[in-house]
Amino acid sequence: MVRLRLDFAYDGTDFSGWAAQPGRRTVEGELTAGLARVLRADPAPRLTVAGRTDAGVHARGAVAHVDVEPHAWAALPGRSTRSPQQAAPIRLAGVLPDDIVVRSVRPAPPGFDARFSATSRHYRYLLCDSPHRLDPLRRREVVAHRRGLNVEAMDAAAGRLLGLRDFAAFCKRREGAGTVRTLLGYSWRRTGDLIEGLVDADAFCHSMVRSLVGAVIAVGEGRREVDWPLAVLTAGRRDPAVAVMPAHGLCLERVTYPPDDQLADRARQARAIRVLPGTPHHGADRV
Repeated sequence: MVRLRLDFAYDGTDFSGWAAQPGRRTVEGELTAGLARVLRADPAPRLTVAGRTDAGVHARGAVAHVDVEPHAWAALPGRSTRSPQQAAPIRLAGVLPDDIVVRSVRPAPPGFDARFSATSRHYRYLLCDSPHRLDPLRRREVVAHRRGLNVEAMDAAAGRLLGLRDFAAFCKRREGAGTVRTLLGYSWRRTGDLIEGLVDADAFCHSMVRSLVGAVIAVGEGRREVDWPLAVLTAGRRDPAVAVMPAHGLCLERVTYPPDDQLADRARQARAIRVLPGTPHHGADRV
């Protein structure tokens, strides 16, 4: 089999998230069907994605891998003089819906795993606290917020959450999934009429980013003190006062990977059990 790396983007508005679901339109479902069609593969190839997104969340820098038969990859250009790597995005553009764009498809280096080889995921969240000034052409990617926000206070609160921590307070529990993550960066700034939040981590658990945004929104509105999100995190349980913010303001901007000769080692490390230092091991916690 040939392992291929796919770099792609999508407008998540009309999708029920990444993961294939019976009777639902999903990014995985559309992309898998498109690949099966251009590769003439039956059964359809199985995709592994770097980060699953919820319904309504967008992506500019999504990454996935898929294993295909060598002869199917070689035959992709058909009668054209293009290489398979050149032909793949063009062929996929002809069968995929307009809200998914595959930018590149290429053979992956040895040891590459789109999910487990990744070292970080980078998200952006967009807000506008002056809805009367919001560009209507951006309504699908910017959340209109009716109350004015203190961005400096939000940024200060966000900075207190960095590091290797158990983010159970900001995650929706999933069976067998852990909540220990390393938050590498979390910041807020005002750019013109918009407020931009940048959130980087080695990995994220379910609803973590939108809950982290909701926690600092309470600070920005002046309803909570700057240390409140850290207190919620330390308590280790979900707080009903933390809002899970709307999905459409969130976008996966990019996924980062180590040098090619470190891909396999990174994948092995990411699959290992993770616990906080000094904490008894009670279950799996993987990227």
